[in-house]
Amino acid sequence: MKWVWIPFIKFNPQDLYECLALRQKVFGLEQNCLYLDEDGLDLKAWHLMGWKKNKLVTYLRVTLPNTRFKEYSIGRVVTAQEIRGKGCGKEITKQALKCIEKAFGNVSIRISAQAYLKKFYENFGFTCTGKEYLEDNIPHIEMLRKLNSDEKV
Repeated sequence: MKWVWIPFIKFNPQDLYECLALRQKVFGLEQNCLYLDEDGLDLKAWHLMGWKKNKLVTYLRVTLPNTRFKEYSIGRVVTAQEIRGKGCGKEITKQALKCIEKAFGNVSIRISAQAYLKKFYENFGFTCTGKEYLEDNIPHIEMLRKLNSDEKV
């Protein structure tokens, strides 16, 4: 897997197109979520892309404090359908935590996770901070990974 970690300003047009297309394919078409994906947060976020054989197969963005949450946040986590179930979710999460630590230090990270992924994120040191809620008609749970949190995976 080739990893690319960049701020929005460093995107080339083709890579930006690939990221937006993958997000729309998964969130819009597969999950049938009707929302404006281009929410303005991409502009100030850092973006992590995972490429295999010159094809974007996984992506996420990291928003800075006081944009989505008070803390740093991981969001728009997506994996192409053809490689799901092969550990790519773990790979990109591990890579994201490394990139965040290298770029910003040991910081707290808050996420809005799909509820069925609660145990998955707990393995990375995230803990639930509230009750389950609906976001885009999908059950979600807010989770926090505090400073100095030890990863279990």
